[in-house]
Amino acid sequence: MPRPFRKEFRLDGCTVHVRKRTTNGYRCSYEIRYRRNGYNISASARTLAEAKENFIRKLHVADKIDKNSENNVPTQFSDFMNFWLENYHKRKVCEKRYRYSVSQLKRGLTEEFLNTSIKKLKANAVQKTIDNYVEQGKYRSAKEMHSLLNQIFKYAVKYGLIIHNPVEIVFLEKQEAKHGKALSFAEEQKLLQETAGTKYQLMFAVALYTGMRPNEYKTARIEGEMIIANNSKRRKGKVEYKRIPILKMLKPYLKNINQIEWVKLEKIRNKFNSILPGHKLYDLRTTFYTRCQMFGVAESARDEMVGHSGGILKDTYTDL
Repeated sequence: MPRPFRKEFRLDGCTVHVRKRTTNGYRCSYEIRYRRNGYNISASARTLAEAKENFIRKLHVADKIDKNSENNVPTQFSDFMNFWLENYHKRKVCEKRYRYSVSQLKRGLTEEFLNTSIKKLKANAVQKTIDNYVEQGKYRSAKEMHSLLNQIFKYAVKYGLIIHNPVEIVFLEKQEAKHGKALSFAEEQKLLQETAGTKYQLMFAVALYTGMRPNEYKTARIEGEMIIANNSKRRKGKVEYKRIPILKMLKPYLKNINQIEWVKLEKIRNKFNSILPGHKLYDLRTTFYTRCQMFGVAESARDEMVGHSGGILKDTYTDL
């Protein structure tokens, strides 16, 4: 048989090798082969057009076959994403964080991205997804999506579905974190005075004089001389409570109050923004930590009340 010739070209997204074989100088056949990214596909026919059709058919069949049937690992991105969410992410984070991740992925990824085989998703597709967020000024969402996709593709590498993680070469410009800004004493009084006689005054007073995170408000309850609240910054579903003394500034607002009635967080935030548009609700936590430091509260006590271990984190919550 004469020495065959080879050439390469793109076929359905794959760089394939094509061989032309001849027999007795007049009969010929074509073989198309692809051995990458977990595939080992070979298709042949009398004509190149027929060989292409056979190859594409086999490629599509291979995409549908579970390459890890023993472990039941899917290969389409949306299916593998759900596999990662249920088998890994759900066990690592709290329920609220899990629901947020699910929402972020389903809302931020296109149908084309979700319906593509994970083997075919390259860095440019991920980069486009991240850039869409950045162009809209949604840097935090871009950072979240970058992190989630990085974890999913790392998981795919561990399962042998892909060799390289495409997120590793995706560019995401780092931006300086914007920390909270404490309320001035005048702003503090304005917030409480303009909500006097309403249900919001108590909620703002509790938030201001306990330093709780906004997502902890609804867990707060009164026990004797203490406010007890769930510490939301605990991983793997661990439940931990923090105990915050009822300070003398808070006591007048809790007179004859045995239970704190919280409205929806969005309503609290909207009310706060209408009074102090130059601040965000999280600034109440910054204000509490700042006041504690200004008036000499021991560092260990401050950290215990706000629910973290101190160190460099205190720079985030202090604005002197």
